[in-house]
Amino acid sequence: MLEKEKEALAKRIAGEITLSSDPGKTMRKWREIFGISQTELAEFLGVSSSVISDYEGGRRKSPGASTIRKFVEALLEIDEKRGGNVIRAFSRTIGSDLPTNAILDIREFAFPVTVADIVTAVKGEIAANEDLLGRKIYGYTVIDSIQAILEMSSDEFLKLYGWTTERALVFTKVTTGRSPMIAIRVQGLKPAVVVLHGVKRLDELAVKIAERERVPLVISKAKDENELIVSLRALVEKAEKI
Repeated sequence: MLEKEKEALAKRIAGEITLSSDPGKTMRKWREIFGISQTELAEFLGVSSSVISDYEGGRRKSPGASTIRKFVEALLEIDEKRGGNVIRAFSRTIGSDLPTNAILDIREFAFPVTVADIVTAVKGEIAANEDLLGRKIYGYTVIDSIQAILEMSSDEFLKLYGWTTERALVFTKVTTGRSPMIAIRVQGLKPAVVVLHGVKRLDELAVKIAERERVPLVISKAKDENELIVSLRALVEKAEKI
């Protein structure tokens, strides 16, 4: 199943852990992306949960090549047994040819940030689901909503999520917010947070969809797209130093 994608993803995870300034935090990030608990991972590897906890908390020395290999293999095998959802999500990004006019910026965080961090970065106001400010975010995609509507097919829209849906989708040139939220509702995949920039009058339906799907909805007050992107990139750099 998706052998080439598995190999590419394995190399990516192992490379990030090896080159990370904090390997334990990077291991935790990937474990959480796969939605695997410390207990489940420990049982699969035949070790105690405290071993996983110690690695992630930096209480054990940096893992060697053998440990990293076993860790990565465990994540992939557990995901395969569950249906391979993470592997399949990653496969959508391989060789993808996203329309450059629609994608203004797409980045991943070295370590997860929260919805609250995103709100601060985009000078945002919460319009729905304020109780989810602590949700973890692993990346963001900034989209020109007009170009996306004109250029992107439904399959291409799915590629906005990169290798995880636990990300912020940031739509610019938005008037009411209805179209982006309907697109998310129809596609079925839910981002961790939606940011709307340029809203003149927020549509009630957009808010209702956000509430129903349990997706935090944020209205950005950044003065323009450049300020929006610069602030988000600064958050990427900050996350690397955590």
